[in-house]
Order: sequence, then C-alpha cells, then structure tokens
Amino acid sequence: MIMLILSLIVAVEHLGIMLLEMFGTPQQQAQAFDMPLEYVKQAPARVALANQGIYNGMLGVLLILSFLLFHGAVLVIVLRLLLGFIVVVALYGGMTATRKIWLVQLLPAALALLVTFLI
Repeated sequence: MIMLILSLIVAVEHLGIMLLEMFGTPQQQAQAFDMPLEYVKQAPARVALANQGIYNGMLGVLLILSFLLFHGAVLVIVLRLLLGFIVVVALYGGMTATRKIWLVQLLPAALALLVTFLI
C-alpha cells in the first residue's frame, strides 16, 4: 500500500510538472525552475520546456498505467525501472539546473524506489 501511495505521488507530481512546463506562464516557469524570466520568455526556451514537459507527463502516465496493467512481481519490476529513471534524471537535474530538484523530484522517487525493495 505504501508503494502504491508513494508511486502515485510521484506520478501526480510529474503530471503537474508537465502542466507547468507546457502551459505555465513564463513567470510561473521562471520561479518554479529557478530560471531568469528573460530566458524563459524566449521561443527556444519555451519549446525546450514544452518538450521536457512531454517526458515528465509520460513518466507520470506510465506510472499510473503500471498499476492498471501489471500486478505482482512484474509491477514491482516496472516500478523499479520507472522510478530508477526518475532518480537518475533528478540526480543530473539537481547537479546541472537547480538543487531544488533533489527535494522535489529525487526525494519522493527515491523513497518510492526504496519501498519497492522492502516489500
């Protein structure tokens, strides 16, 4: 049950990040991602954020679909894979973009991943 709750929190979080990256105002994006407003207003940055939003949204959707499509050991393996991807990406993002990513994305994903190994 804890695995389900933590994984769903990570999924919803990634869907929220997708909405912010794809449809947020430049002011919201600059504040959320610690980027200069002038940069976020540029067309190439808007396209890059929207592209990144698709990836985050798909991770959220895949986590949710995992609970509908898989059960037992297969579900655990799929969750480990997806959560592992998120942990790696969040580690890199925290090193290259903003340390806030470690708290917002890495910590929930790492906790959910850890729980998959404890069941």
